[in-house]
Amino acid sequence: MALPRGRACNNPVPSACFLLLLLLLLLSASFLAAPRDSSTSTNRAVEEGAIIDGDSGSSSSSASGNCEELQSIKGREARCQYLRTHARCSPVGYVDYLRLFYCGFARAPAAGYAALLLWLALLFYLLGDTASEYFCASLEGLSAALRLPPAIAGVTLLSLGNGAPDVFASVVSFASGDGGGVGLNSALGGALFVSTVVAGVVALAVGARRGVVVEWRGFVRDLCFLLLALCYLLAVLVNGEVTVWAAVSFVSLYVGYVVLVWTSHCCAEQGKPLVTSLSAPLLDEDDGVPSLPSHSKTAAAGPTPRGIAYLHCLMRALCMPLYLPRRLTIPDIAAHRWSRPYAVASAALAPVLLAATWTSQRNPVSSVRHSLAVLLGGALLGLLLAALAAATTDAASPPRGRRRRVPWLAAGFLMSVLWAYTLARELVALLVTIGYMVGIKASVLGVTVLAWGDSLGDLVSNVAMAVHGGAGGAQTAVSGCYAGPLFNTVVGLGLSLSLAAGAQHPAPFVVPADGAAYEAMGFLGAALAWALFVVPVRGMRIDRVYGLGLITIYLCFFAVRVFETLGLWT
Repeated sequence: MALPRGRACNNPVPSACFLLLLLLLLLSASFLAAPRDSSTSTNRAVEEGAIIDGDSGSSSSSASGNCEELQSIKGREARCQYLRTHARCSPVGYVDYLRLFYCGFARAPAAGYAALLLWLALLFYLLGDTASEYFCASLEGLSAALRLPPAIAGVTLLSLGNGAPDVFASVVSFASGDGGGVGLNSALGGALFVSTVVAGVVALAVGARRGVVVEWRGFVRDLCFLLLALCYLLAVLVNGEVTVWAAVSFVSLYVGYVVLVWTSHCCAEQGKPLVTSLSAPLLDEDDGVPSLPSHSKTAAAGPTPRGIAYLHCLMRALCMPLYLPRRLTIPDIAAHRWSRPYAVASAALAPVLLAATWTSQRNPVSSVRHSLAVLLGGALLGLLLAALAAATTDAASPPRGRRRRVPWLAAGFLMSVLWAYTLARELVALLVTIGYMVGIKASVLGVTVLAWGDSLGDLVSNVAMAVHGGAGGAQTAVSGCYAGPLFNTVVGLGLSLSLAAGAQHPAPFVVPADGAAYEAMGFLGAALAWALFVVPVRGMRIDRVYGLGLITIYLCFFAVRVFETLGLWT
């Protein structure tokens, strides 16, 4: 997805959310210290006032915990006692949000909801900012350093950079205790939102000037491949399970798409390259050094009032804890952000962060000695890399030459993947927890809230491109409305299904499909059919008729979801 530009320090929301993060960590540190393996204390909590709905005997739960059972317990104090005495039932994250909400905010539930919603917004921001500031920059730098053709880079590395948050959220969901329900529904919900609302708003924006004619080959190609991927995924969902080979063949659809784009690029007239699907142009190289994207705003000309200067300093100080950890652990050789001290620090701390993440993912019964050995090895490797970086870098400019730049870019890519994966893991855990708290299925939140959050950047960037980019910008925006969802659906879900099926091989993986997934697929198919019918009939013109139809389809889908959530439609 295309991500909004802008630096964290220029936005007051992350600064306020950082204070909220400190509150969450302080509260969680006190409430997570209680033991969670006593089943006898749970029975005592039930006897002291926990009213169990029905007579199913849910009070005799095991020590492993069950979030579904938690919903049948009445009273916040009883739920808090249940969570204190049971193993964690919510998806694993760095914070146990259920215990934090029912125990930490027991006397102020409204403040608890507000705090978790603000933290959810901050996680969305951090995931998008990490992908755009570091992940996309590394990918675009690798594209330029490896001198990939623009058509191939646009549908491989650059499309991966644009869709990184969606792909990471999907992979994390399938790897977590959620089983993939959130990832599946968020991918389908995001594809539906971008293909209807974003494409519809783009059409309405350019329709004010009597529409724009788009190139029919690329338009029909992208829609047909997305429709083919949708049919393949529908067959998998109807079957109910998927093998490793079936999941890998699903990913191979995108390989065929890349081959077709490459063939079209090679057959295009020399000097008139065919517009690529994602149309994210490769950044030009200047003296062998590709310029990476900047999210730092240049200072305004003229003197700055003292009050505003103090305010900027305060905001930078508040947002520094959000910026500094990533800056110190992700190698960054962008010319406009180059800093030798930061480069040496990232070379030293990146292996330590990798080792710490590796040890935290290990089985809790792993020996402390093994974890310490891994951390010590990471620290020694970091010292060695830091000394090498200090000896081979210049304080005035970043490394030059392909052989010297590629290792830095590859390291930046690896560490940005680690950060994005960690943030996506926490985001999915929080979203599933909110579903338990409000009594809504996490899959429903995935197809709506998570899909909206991941797609807002597409809405802003595509509309701006269509309005200010002329006919070529409109062509690029419309292409992105279909090629982006194609990548996120085929590669994101295909990779997730492949990893999940591989973990259970030779047994097939049961796909966690529900009504929300089938509804999203049905409305997405209707939107693609509408586009394939209306646009050619109207002479390949993107106008208001096309846009209003797409928006109407999404409003119908949203109305169905609201009615089903409220129990008005079964």
